[in-house]
Amino acid sequence: MGGHFDLDSKISKIKELEELLNDSNIWDNAERATSITSELANLKKEIAEYNEIKKLITDEIELIELMSEVEFNDYIDNLDKVILDIKEKVSSFEIKALLSGEYDDDNCFLEIHPGAGGTEAQDWAEMLLRMYSMFASKNNYSFDVLDKQNGDEAGIKSVIVHIKGDHAYGYFKSEIGVHRLVRISPFDSSARRHTSFAAVNVTPEIAETSDIEIQDDDVRIDVYRSSGCGGQGVNTTDSAVRITHIPTGIVVAVQNERSQLKNKEIAFNILRSKLKKLSDEARKNKINSLKGNENINFGSQIRNYVLEPYSLVKDLRTDCESNNPTKVLDGDILPFIEAYLRIKR
Repeated sequence: MGGHFDLDSKISKIKELEELLNDSNIWDNAERATSITSELANLKKEIAEYNEIKKLITDEIELIELMSEVEFNDYIDNLDKVILDIKEKVSSFEIKALLSGEYDDDNCFLEIHPGAGGTEAQDWAEMLLRMYSMFASKNNYSFDVLDKQNGDEAGIKSVIVHIKGDHAYGYFKSEIGVHRLVRISPFDSSARRHTSFAAVNVTPEIAETSDIEIQDDDVRIDVYRSSGCGGQGVNTTDSAVRITHIPTGIVVAVQNERSQLKNKEIAFNILRSKLKKLSDEARKNKINSLKGNENINFGSQIRNYVLEPYSLVKDLRTDCESNNPTKVLDGDILPFIEAYLRIKR
């Protein structure tokens, strides 16, 4: 096979993982054992899907070869449906085969930061958060908000989300970059058209970060009271944690857990993943390689969402577009993600 789907390589990998799981000592490290089990299940699922498509094609060919000319002419209409079904299955399988990057299998952390523009940009950032939340819900990803700073009037000043699921980083990495919105502002009493920007960054949750050492002198840890909606459910203790890595300027804030220790643990895990990613990029001498070589700065958007004076969402990297922005903002972004994966191939 070779290429994006190397069957022999995957079969060998399955044998290797099964041998690891047969070693009773592996279960001394529950986290590693769970990770191996998950990887094994995904590989078996991929091979089962490949075999299903192969059998579907083989059975159809054998059936046609047994038909007489008259039977075949009667079967042509049904054959079109079969071919369409096979094409859809192959297309879906192709996308999964393209997810072969170093961290594509991993869970990820997604961050959204509004650009200049105050309430307008902050509202746009929250619209993107809702879009990703709906996409995650429709595609069986868990979507946990770790830290969210609300805007002064509306929207959000920043947010970081932990996304778990099948090839989470592989799919969500396509969203890295600047997103531009054009609309009639709901905050402008003169109903003028406004342009807003928000930046999206995605970092893989890298499991193997034990080689990343963080010196005490290199970090500043601040604790503060978690923001809440008030009432009995509000957290009244200083459980939120913000860690600043002084050498790199990386800042990680987590407040979703009621325990300060748990929030601190999560924040350090995120920081290690970010530092691991940074280290790998430096070692390979290709800055932003895991970000699809996209420059994250305002004015270099990857996708436009135009609500006025016409309706269009267009990805500037792939030319993939939709005339239904409402549907896209309701989480229908899979066509844009798949187009990105294909063009990156």
